[in-house]
Amino acid sequence: MTDQPTDVSPIGDAAKPPVADRAAFQTELDRLRIREKAHTREGDAIAAARRRLPMVEVDARTPLTGADGTVPLIDLFAGRSQLIAYFHMWHTGHPAGQQCEGCTFSTSQVTELAYLHSRDVSYAVLAEGPYEEVSRYREFMGYPVPWYSVPEESVNRLIAGRHFGILACYLRDGDQVYETYWNTSRGNEVMAPSYGLLDLTVYGRQEEWQDSPEGWPQGWGSKGGQFQLDGRPAAQWSRLKAGRDDDLGSPHPG
Repeated sequence: MTDQPTDVSPIGDAAKPPVADRAAFQTELDRLRIREKAHTREGDAIAAARRRLPMVEVDARTPLTGADGTVPLIDLFAGRSQLIAYFHMWHTGHPAGQQCEGCTFSTSQVTELAYLHSRDVSYAVLAEGPYEEVSRYREFMGYPVPWYSVPEESVNRLIAGRHFGILACYLRDGDQVYETYWNTSRGNEVMAPSYGLLDLTVYGRQEEWQDSPEGWPQGWGSKGGQFQLDGRPAAQWSRLKAGRDDDLGSPHPG
């Protein structure tokens, strides 16, 4: 990608909001809070509508590849009634630094599953590539969540005319499995608290598309480079610094 920041002034040199006393600051924040609360209530209403969507059956025996070989989709529930699955894009034969920066951005921020499990929900990453490569990537990145590979014969059963990069929810009813919801692109931002936290800061995400005052730093694009640093997914650098091997075990195209 080519939309990483270029010729960006340090944030210390960027324009800043006007200074006010505590009372004036709180007055403006209280005005904004009315909109924030309305936004929260609208989000609750949308979630309520989401819970009332119909569902579509998928083949519970759809084969996937895990650490112990072939497993059916229903086994990913691990005995729970619900499953959230992220479908990770993959560039087969390419090195770790060339794997999907957006998928890495999203999956790197889902690490603690105890709260999902407490609500009878399992979580798994379903990767597009061969298990030998994706499992090495999982190990390199130190991901604690389960990963599986989607063999070619299973792609259409699960993707159903869409694409990898989707986030999907499933319900198990006995031996049957149903898809209840899916989303992609900005709909996947629920996986990434980094964006939610950045949205609270004065400079936000610092991306070109955002509505920001004149002089605010906005050096990041929105075509993938916003998830990279120095040519590879940003989250990989801390793993390399820690001495982890990013060799995925396959020669990549020259």
